[in-house]
Amino acid sequence: MGAISEHHFDALVVGSGVSGGWAAKELCERGLRVLMIERGPNVVHRQDYPGEGKAPWEMPLRGKVDPQLVEDKYNIQRQCYAFSDYTKQFFADDRAIPYTHDEDKPFSWIRGNQLGGRSLLWHRQSYRLGDLDFTANAKDGHGVDWPIRYADLKPWYDRVERFIGVSGQAEGLAHLPDGEFQPPFEMNCLEEIAKERIEKAFPGRTLTMGRTAHLTKPTAEQRGLGRHNCQSRNECQRGCSFGAYFSTQSSTLPAAAATGNLTVLTDSIVHSLIYDGKTNRVSGVNIIDADTHSTTEYFGRVVFMCASTLGTAQIMLNTRTTEFPTGIANSSGELGHNLMDHCFRSGASGTFAGMEDKYDWGRRPTGIYIPRFRNVTDQHPDFLRGYGYQGGAWRDGWHGAESTKGFGVEFKESIRTPGPWKMHIGGWGEMLPRHENQVTLSETNVDAWGMPQLHFSCQWSDNEMKMLQDIADSAEEMLIAAGLEDVSKYNDAAPPGLCIHEMGTARMGRDPKTSVLNGNNQAHDIPNLYVTDGSCMTSSACQNPSLTYMAITARAANHAANLLKAGELS
Repeated sequence: MGAISEHHFDALVVGSGVSGGWAAKELCERGLRVLMIERGPNVVHRQDYPGEGKAPWEMPLRGKVDPQLVEDKYNIQRQCYAFSDYTKQFFADDRAIPYTHDEDKPFSWIRGNQLGGRSLLWHRQSYRLGDLDFTANAKDGHGVDWPIRYADLKPWYDRVERFIGVSGQAEGLAHLPDGEFQPPFEMNCLEEIAKERIEKAFPGRTLTMGRTAHLTKPTAEQRGLGRHNCQSRNECQRGCSFGAYFSTQSSTLPAAAATGNLTVLTDSIVHSLIYDGKTNRVSGVNIIDADTHSTTEYFGRVVFMCASTLGTAQIMLNTRTTEFPTGIANSSGELGHNLMDHCFRSGASGTFAGMEDKYDWGRRPTGIYIPRFRNVTDQHPDFLRGYGYQGGAWRDGWHGAESTKGFGVEFKESIRTPGPWKMHIGGWGEMLPRHENQVTLSETNVDAWGMPQLHFSCQWSDNEMKMLQDIADSAEEMLIAAGLEDVSKYNDAAPPGLCIHEMGTARMGRDPKTSVLNGNNQAHDIPNLYVTDGSCMTSSACQNPSLTYMAITARAANHAANLLKAGELS
């Protein structure tokens, strides 16, 4: 990754997260000279993970962040499960990139602006979408029809899984297709009991080990990149020098760099795209230096937008030309619309009596998964689409004593004695694509670099609210069936954004009049502009979406490389 010697490349990749990393890798391996552009600072694998391996007593506030610092910089980011003193350097400064939302429609925008993006912070759950998902819009009339089906994406799911390493158990479910799995992590004793009893009590429901992008049996290719098997530390968001979990730093970046075709530009904010109306092509990007605020232009024969759903929307909306006065490639008027997230924070937990002679080993980086069972064959009377559960079982340990008063021998002994077995399952539900859920540019407010701020108008519909209630009710009945006691259900719906699965805003579709992208992730309006991050999603399904972003990106990069070779994009 040597110094930049010129401003002209074969391909420009905007963003360096899961999608940007894959775009760079695939394009570089096809022989293209690629410039990867990241708005945040550089993060060097194994070097820039300051919280890795540190015990709580080695941290200034035992892993908690100074309250004043949180109030000043991270008032929104602190809502993320991964935010702590170990990881705060991987979260954006809320003051530098403010945004607004409708007064009665809160939205939480969680951002990781550095090389690697949120690939350093994600929870690594990796599930394929099936044709139940790809045909849903066409069947029930919400949104537009996906221009692809599972068969189109299957070979790319295979390619991605083999490279990143996904541990999991094959279950033979058509609506949750099996993949190229490394051995799954083991269930503990209570999870095994719950699996047996839930599957017996509810035929058609499956409890399996979560499919996660962690190496349990590394391949020769993965070891060649310096990756090793998971050490069961479960400190993943701090950065993993073992390269056990997939991140840009551990996987796609070294693969792309090994080709000699990659140049990386950090601290560089893409303000807008450069459009050539005579050729109907995007020819490059306008960049603002994050530190000096100076501006520069870089040029490429093809541009891949991988800046995250909302980052991509902001850049495209901010690229206004005579031909596209409301944003680049927006002849459909759909750019910025159809914003989706997953509804969550609904489920149940309980206590299990007995097995006090048993305890689990290590800190497993994943939990159990109960795939979607609603609206797979029969239609629920209250809502469309479906949801899946994630969760797990454990015994209370010493961490609960952090906020417990006490001292002396008896108090220390109580901390050393594990508590009872407990289990929790929480649902992740599909959000319907709706035109009115959107993000727009402020006409008056700008961020620290003069970019128009985003304004959100997004809320759950009645369909999601009814789904959340069913998630809580079904979780309660399954835990009771599993033999848990004192089962307590909850339904504390978080605002959109906080699940950090934002999707839509530049959706794929068959008709240029109702969608931004075609089935190859090309803009309908501009053939050398590709969008492959979450903004391309036509519906959200209920599975964690990052694996699909990667497969879609690999497929689109192959398509672009073939067209460039044929001279059809220049």
